[in-house]
Amino acid sequence: MARINNSVIAGRFIGATAFLWLAASPPLAAEPYLAAREGLKCAACHVNPAGGGLRNSAGNAYAQNVMPARHLGEEQWLGEVNRFIAIGGNLRSNATYVDYEEGPDEDLAFDVDELRVYLDVRVIPDRLSLYVDQQLAPDASRNLEAYARLWLDASNRFYLKAGQMFLPFGLRLEDDTAFVREISGINFDTPDDGVEFGLESGPWSAQLAVSNGTGGGGETNAGKQWSLRGEHVRTRWRLGASYNFNDAGDIERHMGAVHAGLRTGPVTWLAEFDFIEDRGLPGGTISRWVGLLEGNWEPRRGHNLKATAEAIEPASGFEADTQERYSLVYEYAAIQFLQLRGGARFYDGDPADPQQNREFYFLELHGFF
Repeated sequence: MARINNSVIAGRFIGATAFLWLAASPPLAAEPYLAAREGLKCAACHVNPAGGGLRNSAGNAYAQNVMPARHLGEEQWLGEVNRFIAIGGNLRSNATYVDYEEGPDEDLAFDVDELRVYLDVRVIPDRLSLYVDQQLAPDASRNLEAYARLWLDASNRFYLKAGQMFLPFGLRLEDDTAFVREISGINFDTPDDGVEFGLESGPWSAQLAVSNGTGGGGETNAGKQWSLRGEHVRTRWRLGASYNFNDAGDIERHMGAVHAGLRTGPVTWLAEFDFIEDRGLPGGTISRWVGLLEGNWEPRRGHNLKATAEAIEPASGFEADTQERYSLVYEYAAIQFLQLRGGARFYDGDPADPQQNREFYFLELHGFF
């Protein structure tokens, strides 16, 4: 019988153990549609209970054993340098083509959209961690998250975070240009300094954050931003709600959202509807409805076809603010930790604004670990 390297055996055992732990864990993943497809909470695959950023051992096992069309090699990468340190990263490189209905010339470009690295230092394993999310490209290096996270009980039901972090609100979509992410102003480009209290208990997940409300900038007044998000997760469906209030002095923003997920056979649905109201503006109060409906179809392992419909509708009589966007995106995870994405997006909005009336095509290579 051929001899097998001990490291290969250890890698297989660790990977299989992590994967079985993920499959057997109670409803606690990656992008929201994957979490909805698997019936899991964000904490199942990410070290941050609110989702996004560094993947935990189970998340890395999922990325190798479930997501890709095939698995190369024998050993498993679980992100663990040792029991005290875990690392990870994301790289997104794009080729884009934009065709405007009127106005600017066509635009073809190659860009590094994102290069980020994550570090989780477990000062007291399973209780106290120091977490860093650093963006290295494009442009200059920029810190996005830097906080301490303390689990308040041994069963990891309650936690407290303090530092710079992404705020809890709505679906944590990867696409920051989605209307529900862009118009709300809460996305992966707008961290804020503050504290967050969280609950992870059975099918329930909830977060309450109090922050400066300046998107990571310096504080200028005594007002604060309050963010509350709660979600109930089941095997085939999930339902959540969010509320956000930002007191910026003379101007106040109130936002409410309802978000949901549903699995129907091979198709997984996501939906979010936001109501956003800005008070105290020179022109008076402006309020808008923002909506997203997304369907994801998995015809076979490693393949995903995503279709989305989005809309911005004014609730205070500004007809020119009406916008719609439709997208069709194909995602192919050929091997572990590598995904190819391509698609088209069609914008329909104010005829006087070329940015709201264009066709956008892209091809993206996404590498992560």
